[in-house]
Amino acid sequence: MNVSLQDILSSHRTGRTAVMGVLNITPDSFSDGGKFFDAPSATARAAAMAADGADIIDIGAESTRSGSDRISASDQIDRLASAVAAGAGAGAVVSIDTTSSIVAAYALDQGASIINDISAGRDDPDIFALAAQRRCGLVLMHMLGDPATMQRDPRYDDVVAEVRDFLASRIAAAVAAGVAPEQIIVDPGIGFGKRLDHNLALLRGLGSLRELGRPILVGASRKRFIGEISGVKDASARQAGSVAAALYAAGGGATILRVHDVAATCQALAVWRSLANPPKSPA
Repeated sequence: MNVSLQDILSSHRTGRTAVMGVLNITPDSFSDGGKFFDAPSATARAAAMAADGADIIDIGAESTRSGSDRISASDQIDRLASAVAAGAGAGAVVSIDTTSSIVAAYALDQGASIINDISAGRDDPDIFALAAQRRCGLVLMHMLGDPATMQRDPRYDDVVAEVRDFLASRIAAAVAAGVAPEQIIVDPGIGFGKRLDHNLALLRGLGSLRELGRPILVGASRKRFIGEISGVKDASARQAGSVAAALYAAGGGATILRVHDVAATCQALAVWRSLANPPKSPA
């Protein structure tokens, strides 16, 4: 059953968990860089993820892995080609993973309905005005520093409290710029300026983020911390650990799971839901 944007934006109230499939149209993303870089491959991947059960397809044309360099808005648009329209045509809600209002506007014109901004509006404040005008979904993520520097020496006194307070401040900034609170999704930014202990604390502390009153997106898929725990160095071989992290996040209150392995996550969620919500016996 297709999920609407409104279903996603109200998921913190309904408990309906949405699976967001990752589509990186980049040569250098940490897990799948180069695999879907050309338009035919990207289009086929979007269709395959929708067929596997993805409710959302999150399309990004700029790598945000640790140490990555930024690229221009025009280069991002050139890379996007027909992928956004293909994702929308496959029946999924499409999200554009960018910090640029120019790229976001292009993607919205092509059929996207969510802006996923890892900078939470700090890179390009015009993204708030765009989101307000288009009434689209807007993901605000916590990141310490920027992709080039975020993993050099991340430090927190209380990572859960600091991330919650940051997200609260960015919600306030977005609302002050005209974005309706109902449009906003929050993301603690697993792996973005965090060490292993920070990531685990945030996953365990999702209940604190629920106090913000907005849907929580968690993107733990194939991240370094899973490799640190499991000893699996190859990011593409971390499927089992990624599914475990996704289910734990769902149990903690996350209602949007950003994943590379859509079919495996959907299967695991179906079993988890059945176990967590057994059918009622007839009276």
